[in-house]
Amino acid sequence: MKILCVLSRFAYGRSERGENYDYVHFVPTLERLGHEISFFDSGDRSLHADFAALNVALLERVVTFQPDVIFCVLMHYEIWFDTLDLIRANSPALIVNWGTDDSWKFAQASRFFAGHVDLHVTTDRSADENARSWGIDNVMLSQWAASETDLGIPRPSAQCGYDVSFVGSMYGYRATWIESLRRAGVSVACFGHRTENGVVDSARIPEIFRASRISLNFSGAGQNPDSTKGGGRQIKARTFEVPGAGGFLLTEVAPGLERYFIPNAEIATFSSPQELVARARYFLEHTDERDTIARAGHARTRNDHTYEKRFAAILVRLLEIGAKRKSQAWTLSPDALTRAVSRHRRNGALAWLRTLTSGPLVMAFGRKRGPRAARRLLYELSWRICGATTYRASGVPGRLFYHES
Repeated sequence: MKILCVLSRFAYGRSERGENYDYVHFVPTLERLGHEISFFDSGDRSLHADFAALNVALLERVVTFQPDVIFCVLMHYEIWFDTLDLIRANSPALIVNWGTDDSWKFAQASRFFAGHVDLHVTTDRSADENARSWGIDNVMLSQWAASETDLGIPRPSAQCGYDVSFVGSMYGYRATWIESLRRAGVSVACFGHRTENGVVDSARIPEIFRASRISLNFSGAGQNPDSTKGGGRQIKARTFEVPGAGGFLLTEVAPGLERYFIPNAEIATFSSPQELVARARYFLEHTDERDTIARAGHARTRNDHTYEKRFAAILVRLLEIGAKRKSQAWTLSPDALTRAVSRHRRNGALAWLRTLTSGPLVMAFGRKRGPRAARRLLYELSWRICGATTYRASGVPGRLFYHES
């Protein structure tokens, strides 16, 4: 099949943050499955003048490439519903969206996305259940996984160079809990945004997992990172990457985790900073038990939890849903977005709103963080008050805050 991947190459669209997880794992997996792939970067704001130019460019790519499937990772309002609806009405191309952070994002975004794609894939069981209760019938429950190219045989604890490692962005409570380990005398090496070692190349990450006696994973979501207050915990991609790469996973508990691994047999878990310290000390001392669990977790991941298996199932489900669209003719034209582009760029009367929302926040947070905070505030108000309109060409946050989005 011809598959157009629409997602961000870099984390948050910024090259200094390193390559985006979706780009690193999803695109190569679809290529290995034998599909012809074209990539469209929907995250880098330097590539287009505004969201109107981005959506026109996407439509032009769709017309030129004529994909069978468009595989999206929609973040918020970067790809308009106007654009998605035009594609579905004027082509046989099927659109699937991989939902990220649906433990909190389903209510504010993904439930709207689902009405404008052929299949919405979620990794959150509660989102899947809520979708069915709301009458949304095109949501599929899947899960994060490991890439087959990153699989590696676990090393014995004695051959590892790090006692404990953490790879990821340092936000929320993560730094505090890691510091509790260090105060207890446990050596922790951290890699990623806002850590002492900084962002590392994606190709190096599996080797860090294999070289660590213990690899940490936290389950708090970026939107609601303080899991100590209850809720917000979710299964992360690291849950599968670490054992897949041959590492020993010590992960914060998350709802549904036991569906994928047997705790204390294939992975180890913790739920508080005190338990984190105790579990880390235990497995650093009980190396034979650590090695046994690492081998079992790796075997489980290799057998059941690879992206090749996940995506093959998703594409089968998508084709079943879209069987009626096979005969749809290609009548799609970028000119069909002309009216939407005009609405999006008609911002004269809205200029005051950007000034009104940004001004006080610039004074409080500075010229760089202030506009981002204003965008966040306006977005939070918009999806609550305007609902799906937020994600259309006429949506106010996207019209006023392109570079901050």
